[in-house]
Amino acid sequence: MRILIAMDKFKGSLTATQAGEAVARALRPLPCDVCPIADGGEGTAEAMVAATGGEWREVKVTDAIGRSAMARYGMGRDGDAFMEMSAASGLAQVADKPLTPRAASTYGTGLMMLDAMKRGAKRLVIGIGGSATNEGGMGMAQALGYRFLDAQGEAVEHLPQDFERVERIERPLMAMPEVLVASDVDNPLLGELGATRVYGAQKGVDDMDFFETRLERLADMVSRDLGVDHRNVPGAGAAGGLGFGLMSFCNAKLVGGFQLIAAVTDLERRIASSTLVITGEGRVDGQTLFGKGPAGVAAMARRHGVPVVAVAGAVEEVQAVRDCFTEAYAIKPEAMALAEAMRRGEELIEETVVRHLQRFRELASGHRA
Repeated sequence: MRILIAMDKFKGSLTATQAGEAVARALRPLPCDVCPIADGGEGTAEAMVAATGGEWREVKVTDAIGRSAMARYGMGRDGDAFMEMSAASGLAQVADKPLTPRAASTYGTGLMMLDAMKRGAKRLVIGIGGSATNEGGMGMAQALGYRFLDAQGEAVEHLPQDFERVERIERPLMAMPEVLVASDVDNPLLGELGATRVYGAQKGVDDMDFFETRLERLADMVSRDLGVDHRNVPGAGAAGGLGFGLMSFCNAKLVGGFQLIAAVTDLERRIASSTLVITGEGRVDGQTLFGKGPAGVAAMARRHGVPVVAVAGAVEEVQAVRDCFTEAYAIKPEAMALAEAMRRGEELIEETVVRHLQRFRELASGHRA
């Protein structure tokens, strides 16, 4: 008997690690392997640091509106740096101020990347969900040494606010390590399905044409000056075009967030050697089936004939969800207010697992009826 616990975060309530450890406590003394997962958004760095035994680093950055801030990222034992752009340039960091999309910058993300490189990182692994920006990664590029020059050859410092003055982009001399980008969206940079028109409103964009034109001009300049054109690559529109920027300025490779986590954590091997898998997140519903971590875990488990149980805050009663998992349990009592359930997340997970402990034992022992 061997139980793999591969939980995603319970957003606003528990990290993936906290959720997984709550399940493990309730299953004691059954043998458990806790492997936090994520899908490229919030919690990606934490899942990879936990899985690889890495350590956290802190660095002084600027947030999306230019204020001094501290951001943390993980350093793995093999020279991988694990980070999330939202730690430096995310919406949550500027929630106390009015949104300013014309000036909001990814410069702080670039500072975080630069710090990891100075510490000897051989590979940067970046999750890019939750951005407050819509500037194609030009701020990040500026922090990494790219120069954005005006008609007189002078550097334009205030980006993206003064991008209209930029006439040419100049590469830095510094070499970049390998960069892998975890993203769970496939939007291109421009157009009706692009960064601005799909995600701009949540970042305060109120003039779609202005931002669309600005990103198009950036893409044209990158094509002319750097000789690459990634505007139509799926994922280029992620994080306000940071996907495009990372590919263009850092030669990054975009990969599905869950697939990246699975590779770094050796998840499929761990599933194959288990007799039961437990996964879950804050809410398991129809959206879970489209690239979210628990669905990815379930698909791997089915390939290896291992039963997989979802433990979630809530479970949508639709057949597609039920078909995805061997069984699924909601931890929130129907009469309990959501706010209270979120406060008591660990307690409710433990109670739910203990309540169904005999069934978990049966599934892990091969009794799957």
